[in-house]
Amino acid sequence: MTVRKVCVATVASAVVNQVAPKWWSLLFPKKLSQTSKEISMSNQEPATILLIDDHPMLRTGVKQLISMAPDITVVGEASNGEQGILLAESLDPDLILLDLNMPGMNGLETLDKLREKSLSGRIVVFSVSNHEEDVVTALKRGADGYLLKDMEPEDLLKALHQAAAGEMVLSEALTPVLAASLRANRATTERDVNQLTPRERDILKLIAQGLPNKMIARRLDITESTVKVHVKHMLKKMKLKSRVEAAVWVHQERIF
Repeated sequence: MTVRKVCVATVASAVVNQVAPKWWSLLFPKKLSQTSKEISMSNQEPATILLIDDHPMLRTGVKQLISMAPDITVVGEASNGEQGILLAESLDPDLILLDLNMPGMNGLETLDKLREKSLSGRIVVFSVSNHEEDVVTALKRGADGYLLKDMEPEDLLKALHQAAAGEMVLSEALTPVLAASLRANRATTERDVNQLTPRERDILKLIAQGLPNKMIARRLDITESTVKVHVKHMLKKMKLKSRVEAAVWVHQERIF
């Protein structure tokens, strides 16, 4: 019996280490740092989150982590894209954490379907892949962020709070990846910030600071719908596919 238990534990540990090494410890939680308390938004209604990932142990680890934050709650989980879309429609969560590499309908296909549904929730890709093509493609197709599964639990929790608050989120390790993509496109894409109206320039500056539409609207004393229109026009003029790409471009090229 002892040998069998050791073998099972060893195999289980090896499987989890291949998928997401940071999350095994969350199945047997130890005391984390004070990060979750420091960034708590307890005066607000808890943000709701839907997990779409084909690895059950990783979902369990993420749920355990989120349970330590009183202002975020997991309302559903799905093991594939089809199930995730159905749950997203019925639950209408504030945030969807979406795996990229899943059997059947993969993450990008699921992302496309979710965007077609015009759901109000934000969609953040959560993947082991840091390949430029995966990151850029996901952001171009409408992801509100891209996080890597090997990030520290405290950093993930902080990113989820930021995403729930309307901010774009990106693992720090991916900044060079996006910068390289922008440099590669520099020769074929001419962008002149002078093509923007003063209001569009103001909004671009605030996007580069990481502010969501709601906060930009308050800062500029305009409606959130007006901000969305300006963002759409700004991205089109600058030939940018997403807010994250716009922010990286501003910092990379030192636009302001």
